[in-house]
Amino acid sequence: MNKGLVIERGRALIGDEFAETTLCTDRALIATVGGGTAAARLDASDLLVLPGIVDIHGDAFERQMMPRPGVDFPLDVALADSDRQAIANGITTVFHATTWSWEPGLRSGENAARLLETIERQRPLFAADTRFHLRHETYDLDAEPTLLRWLAERRIDLLAFNDHMDSTVAALDKPNKRNRMVERTGLSGEAFDALVATVAARAGDVPASVNRLAAAAREANVRMLSHDDDTPAMRQAYRAEGIRIAEFPVNVATARDAAAAGDFIVFGAPNVVRGASHTGWTRAADMIAQGLCSVLASDYYYPAPLLAPFRLAADGVRPLAQSWKLVSEGPATAAGLTDRGVLAAGLRADILLVDAREALRPRIVAVIAGGRLVHITEAARLSSAAGARHSVAA
Repeated sequence: MNKGLVIERGRALIGDEFAETTLCTDRALIATVGGGTAAARLDASDLLVLPGIVDIHGDAFERQMMPRPGVDFPLDVALADSDRQAIANGITTVFHATTWSWEPGLRSGENAARLLETIERQRPLFAADTRFHLRHETYDLDAEPTLLRWLAERRIDLLAFNDHMDSTVAALDKPNKRNRMVERTGLSGEAFDALVATVAARAGDVPASVNRLAAAAREANVRMLSHDDDTPAMRQAYRAEGIRIAEFPVNVATARDAAAAGDFIVFGAPNVVRGASHTGWTRAADMIAQGLCSVLASDYYYPAPLLAPFRLAADGVRPLAQSWKLVSEGPATAAGLTDRGVLAAGLRADILLVDAREALRPRIVAVIAGGRLVHITEAARLSSAAGARHSVAA
């Protein structure tokens, strides 16, 4: 007996078009598109029916861990709250982008290990499919043995190579930036400066470490990203290591090099929503208009992936059907997740019901994640197959 859901009377994104149709789920999968029977029904009248958002880079969970400098909360509490925030904003697959830096404190190796262990332990309790995106600061050579072991054990879902050393050194002469970094580490200013000098001296050993880690990731079939590529030569060097996802390339020339080679290109959805990068770098909407972006990520703000496609459509950059792929099909493909990102029979039942009647302010009405109704704000839309209403907590 089918114990799933029938979602009816909504306008669903099927392929490249919106069409009024019916979707039927069976356990964790979409069973049929165009009809079907199930134990419960969701009335999607006046709503859009969209594939769930796949967020391959988000670190907003750090604010739940440390809402103020030096103020820590238990990881299980922080991650449970982050899961609720992600689901409420339509994110059904979330990669927690966890930085392992040479810094102590919030982005230390100890914290990364605790995060991984907590994610693994709590994963069955989360509504979103929660995965581990390890952001490796390449100058942290001491991390390499542990990362090699985690890759061999298949504990890392995405591996990013970050190199913030030049910007860190440059920030030492900028009091505001330096103070934020110092607060994050818990060190004194003098101790932080000394640590930066010690780590920067490792430059000659970094390329060989990147080579070893990339080889291990390829062996483990883990997709890799490079972060803030600033020249075509940098992108080409990472591509030669099998790193085919360019995160936040900082200029058009680098993005064009990535696009010409068929690399995936990630920009931040907050950049689209705000109309500019918070760092003053590339404007994401311009890159999308030029075909130089295939993925939008939450980056530091979970509501942004829901809002960004509607902003792109309203501004005439891309129609909504194409814009939505930047937060669903595009990131799923980049991450190697072939079972989601679109609405089609046989794929994972990650489905959003969205009220888009107010321009630029889409509102999540219901979220189905892995076939389960995990969030609903209008309980009257849910009924049994026989028509009896159920009470569902929003």
